[in-house]
Formats: sequence, C-alpha cells, structure tokens
Amino acid sequence: MSFAIKIEGLGKRYLLTHQHKARYHSLRDALADGAQRLVGAARGAVLGRPAPTRTEREEFWALKDIDLQVEQGERLAIVGRNGAGKSTLLKLLSRVTEPTRGRATLRGRMASLLEVGTGFHPELTGRENIYLNGAILGMGRREIDRKFDEIVAFADVEKFLDTPVKRYSSGMYTRLAFSVAAHLDTDILIIDEVLAVGDAAFQRKCLGKMEDVSQQGRTLLFVSHNMAAVETLCNRAVLLAGGRIVDSGDTRRIVEAYSHTWRQGVALSERHDRSGTGRARIESIVLENGAGEETPRIASMQPFSVNVTVSAAPEAVGKKVDLILIVCDSRDTRMVPLYTEWTQSDLRLTAERQRFRCTVPAGLPLIADTYWLTAAVLIGGVSEDKLDRALEFEVTPPEGFAEGLVLNPGFGQILVKHDWGHIHA
Repeated sequence: MSFAIKIEGLGKRYLLTHQHKARYHSLRDALADGAQRLVGAARGAVLGRPAPTRTEREEFWALKDIDLQVEQGERLAIVGRNGAGKSTLLKLLSRVTEPTRGRATLRGRMASLLEVGTGFHPELTGRENIYLNGAILGMGRREIDRKFDEIVAFADVEKFLDTPVKRYSSGMYTRLAFSVAAHLDTDILIIDEVLAVGDAAFQRKCLGKMEDVSQQGRTLLFVSHNMAAVETLCNRAVLLAGGRIVDSGDTRRIVEAYSHTWRQGVALSERHDRSGTGRARIESIVLENGAGEETPRIASMQPFSVNVTVSAAPEAVGKKVDLILIVCDSRDTRMVPLYTEWTQSDLRLTAERQRFRCTVPAGLPLIADTYWLTAAVLIGGVSEDKLDRALEFEVTPPEGFAEGLVLNPGFGQILVKHDWGHIHA
C-alpha cells in the first residue's frame, strides 16, 4: 500500500519576545521608558558601548524532528495534551504555515477543517458561503451544484440558507463548515477539534460521516480530546508531547498511554495546558464526601461536593461568574455536567481569591470506575480558564447494590437501583 502522507524531520520554530515591563503599563510609563532608552542609546554612543536592551528572545520549537508515514485509507488519530503540537502539525500539513525544517509530502486532494467557519465571510449568506468555502477547498461550481442539496441537508440550515452567517450560532457555523468539507471528494481529510462546538446529535452525525469517508478508502487525520470518538473512528494513533512523537501504534494502547500522562499529579497552578483569557484562573479543585472530608473517591449515588478555588485579576473582581464542572469517563465521554447557569446560581467574584462549592445531594449515578473532572470559568459567557482532566477521582460501588460484582461498562455506565421479579398470571 502506498503512502498518503509522508513526514520527514518536520519542525516548526517560533521566536518568543520577552519584554521586562509591568503588568499594567500606563502612557506615562511608556513615555518614561522611551526617554530612558534614548538616553541609554546616546550614552552608549558617546562611550562606544552598545545600547542596553530589555528585550529577550527565546526559541520555542512547537514541533521538532517529526517522522511519520500515513498509508492511503488509514484513519490516524493525533492525541496529546494542549500545547503538545497537534494543531501546529495540522497547519503545516494544510499549508497554512511553512515548516522551519523538514518536509511533508501529500499525495492526492486534501481538505482540512481546522477552525470553525474558516473561509466564511460573515456578511454573505449561508448559500453564498457554501460556494465561497467550496471554491477555497478546491471544489468547482458544477461539483458544488451537484452536492448543494446534500450539503444543506446535512448541515440542517435550510431555514437560514439566505441569512448572513454573522447571525449564525457557533453550532450552525460548525455544521455548515463541516458539511462543506466532508462532502468534498478528497483523498485526505484533516479534522481538528472543532466538533466540540456542536451538540451531541451533531457530533454523532459527524462521526458517522467520517466513518463513511474512511470506508470509502480515503485517508483521515483526526485530532480530538474525545477518546471514545478516537477509539471508534481510528485504527492507529500517535501521541505527541512537547512537540515530539513519544509513541504510536494501536489506538487503544495509545489512548491508555495518553490517559497515563494525566496521572502525574501536577498541581493545577503549574498546568500550562489551559485555555482562556486568564482574567480568572482555577487554582485548585477538592472533592469532599457527604461528611465534608477530602477524598479521592466517592460512592455511587452518595452525596458529595466539589470545592473550586478561583483567583481573579483586579478588573474581574465584582463580576458575575459561571463555573462548569463536567464529569468524564476514562475515554473523555462527557457523563454529568454541573453548571451554574443551569441552576441559575448568581455567583460573583468578590475577592482576588475565592472558593466556590458545588453540592450534589443525589451523588453520581455511575458504575464503579475512574473518572475525571473538566473545569471551566466564564465571565459574561467568555471562557476565562478551561482545564481538561483537572481532577481524577474514583467512583466506588453503592452500598447494598450489586455487591461483589464487577459491572461491565459495555452495558452502560449510568447506574440506577432496580429490582426484578415474577408476574403471576
């Protein structure tokens, strides 16, 4: 079998500039700094010394020494923590940016969906953007005409087809963008973690479409933090860490290796794989049982609480804040959401460091297994901080139910107490 993608010694370097300055820089400070630099430069010229500088440059290799071959018709997952280099690799393959060293050879027609609405013009309608985006991806007008109805039906935007896409929700954007890319007759399809924007029904629809694409012998590169989707869709996986490939092989084994990287006990304050504006940050998350004791494990269907410590920048103090905790299984399938907006909780950041508590009286109706909490802080609907797999914990069997049994998660993970009996005729 011949290759679809061949990567040899690929690397991408960025130069980071560090300037020593205060966090809040006023106009007076800027003028004073400018005058100081001029005086320093003049003095250096008189004395024959170079002018001092407060700017430092640092090399950062987002990717380094990547060697990888993807065969035609292969379904390859690229997994790794945030900042591992996944998106950089896809941008290099998609020719969005040029590599610093090495090369990547692609055989065949390629389509990539790296960001929601890439190639869309906000002032144009959905109909017009289908033709625009299709042309950008390499589709001819006749090909778009032939597939137009199928694209619209898949995206489920018929009612809004002649509405400017600037009025679309992020979910509608995603549906339309994915539909155009998925219906392009390509040899290689590259999908980044954009499906997380859509709802559960749309995600299932997309996964079904990608499975159809792979069964047609087309090559698929898939980046996702959803390990259940990765295991379902891909027959091989690559694990990235620090811009390098640290492991590759069978998908299930790589998923286990990826899960292990989250069990190293790194303090949340030291985690750099977070996203958001940073005006508010999650400092710690503590799990407590019904007695108020800190614990790494809770019994199924027993009360517990989660304490979240949040630090805030001065400008964020006094603002209304929303917190989200999502209980995920070991494959990153979202099981139980705990969301302040759903409970209509009016919480505010009253200090630069504050603790919040989420109480769950009914407990988690989950079978015994290891689970994770993904956590996020929002202000005014804007994500300030998001941490995947922020806390690992264990759910133990409930008392008085299925004692002595190891429950198979293949039958389902939601646990409800129930009884069976005879019906007498």
